[in-house]
Amino acid sequence: MYKNVSIEDVAGKLVEQLKKGAFLTVKSQDKVNVMTIAWGTVGYIWQKYIFITLVRQSRYTFELIERATSFTISLPLNGQLKEALSFCGTRSGREVDKFDKCGLSLLPAEKVDTPVIDGCDLYLECQTIYKLPMQPELLPEQLKKSFYSNDDYHVLYFGEIVTARMKE
Repeated sequence: MYKNVSIEDVAGKLVEQLKKGAFLTVKSQDKVNVMTIAWGTVGYIWQKYIFITLVRQSRYTFELIERATSFTISLPLNGQLKEALSFCGTRSGREVDKFDKCGLSLLPAEKVDTPVIDGCDLYLECQTIYKLPMQPELLPEQLKKSFYSNDDYHVLYFGEIVTARMKE
């Protein structure tokens, strides 16, 4: 059973788990993909709670999130699903059905079209309200060398957190 929670109450747990990995799920028409993220941020912008996720333009998820209107973040807070997090962070949904290979199941979201990953403890349902491609010319050289040596830059997706739910 899950209960609705406030972002203020779970922000610390969210950020702590994000460093260990979380699932970003996107649905566009009949296609659903999941990828592991370890970068993102939660904040308050435009009088809304926002989660910002970063997706590289080379990723299969990028193709879907560009056409989608929502995304979800699923966080396994108690150490479960480590193998799935690892697998979904190293394989492309273009080439393999990650849900089948990892035994992941989907649950319907309450307020957005994109489902969440079953077995997680905390879910964010996000309505995409803005996107921002990175501008390489504004990035410090050290960050370019460390994270973008192949010029595969991220697009930042700003999602209004319309629901946050936590396992009871």
